Amino acid sequence: MASKVRVLIADDHRLFAEALAAILATDDRFEVVGQAHNGEKAVELAASEKPDVVLMDISMPRLDGVEAAKRIKKKRKSAAVLMLTGSSSAADVARARAAGADGYVTKDRIASELIDSIVEVAQK
Repeated sequence: MASKVRVLIADDHRLFAEALAAILATDDRFEVVGQAHNGEKAVELAASEKPDVVLMDISMPRLDGVEAAKRIKKKRKSAAVLMLTGSSSAADVARARAAGADGYVTKDRIASELIDSIVEVAQK
C-alpha cells in the first residue's frame, strides 16, 4: 500500500463512529475522509470524498446500510464496503453480500478484526 487508505465511517451511533475514527487515526496507513450518521449522507460523502473503503453500519436511519451500500457500489465500483453490525445473523450477512458488500465484521469483533479487514478489502 503506497498511499493511505481513505476511509469513510458511516454509523448512526456518533460515539461509536468517533471511537472508530480515533482508532484509525493511530495507524498511519489510514486517513478518515468523513463521517456519515445516516445512509443518505453516506452515499453523498462516498461520491464527494472518494473513499477507498466505506465502513457501513447495516442499520442506519433515512436509508439503511444495505441500500446505501448498494447505491455506493453502483456509483463507485472501486470503493470497498465493509459492513459493520451488532448482528451475525445469516440473513444479515446474505443481505449485505447481495448488496455488494466486500466484507462483514460484527461490532463485538471490531478491536481484533477491523484493521485487518480494512487492509484486506482495500487491496481487492
